[in-house]
Amino acid sequence: MSPKSKIVINPIAGVGNNTKRLWTQIESILKSGGLSFDHEYTQGRGHALDIAARAVKEGYDHIVAVGGDGTIHEVANGVLSTTTDGSVTLGVISTGTGNDFIKTVGIPKDYREACGVILGSTRRVIDVGLVEFTGKNGQRESRFFVNGAGVGFDAEVADGSKRVPRFMGSTVPFVLALIKIFPFYRNKDMKLDVDGLVSNKRLLSLVVSNGSFFGGGMRIAPFASLNDGRLDVVALGDVGKLELLRVFPRVYKGTHVTHKKVSVEKARVVKVDCAKPILLQADGEILGYGPVAIQVIPQALLLAV
Repeated sequence: MSPKSKIVINPIAGVGNNTKRLWTQIESILKSGGLSFDHEYTQGRGHALDIAARAVKEGYDHIVAVGGDGTIHEVANGVLSTTTDGSVTLGVISTGTGNDFIKTVGIPKDYREACGVILGSTRRVIDVGLVEFTGKNGQRESRFFVNGAGVGFDAEVADGSKRVPRFMGSTVPFVLALIKIFPFYRNKDMKLDVDGLVSNKRLLSLVVSNGSFFGGGMRIAPFASLNDGRLDVVALGDVGKLELLRVFPRVYKGTHVTHKKVSVEKARVVKVDCAKPILLQADGEILGYGPVAIQVIPQALLLAV
């Protein structure tokens, strides 16, 4: 039977509302390829999550996100908040600026080629992460992520990059935010529990990755796998300012992991606490604050690839 498909479109994703301009062409390609679908535009933050969750409850078994990493994050959460048994396929046509998730998965950036993936029959089951945190209202909340989550400096930079104009692309806003925050940021003393092994460390950042890339192309977790039942825990240690400037370019190639103050290990459950407020990002979206508890949910999401 043909899938019952729902396409969720973020019209303002990409440089200069790129998605709104591309949608007519995307729609034509999908219809010409024989895909029958309904579609809906998002109207603000959180709306893609609501649309996707409602679509699953209404019997749609093929949900396609058209937008950037934030749109993918919300649509995936809409699906996963309803089912984690892999019965619903997530499709991705990435028209945003970051495109970190598709780099790991191997989905083409070109929207025409991505439409071909949606129209194809190849599917892949992947793991996802689930993070529990303190929301901005002070209440404990939880959220799924498909790519990665982080606390510390990376979250502060991700937050700062949201205020940089999107016409600059993906990497430039991240780097500009880094330059702005860099002089004033102080490394944090964190209590870590990694699969039951407890330690206290002073860290620049802790990134827990399902995928390999973040920040618009930085290969933060070069050995990450989307289906190994574990998450890659990348601890960026007590790096000083000058040292960080020297190490930073290596993140784009993934060679930073050989630095003596960087550690990488795989885990199923990670808990982080800090005496001072510590910001949390997941898939580049700012969610709230620590303490944070993260776990892998194996084989939870069926992906069109």
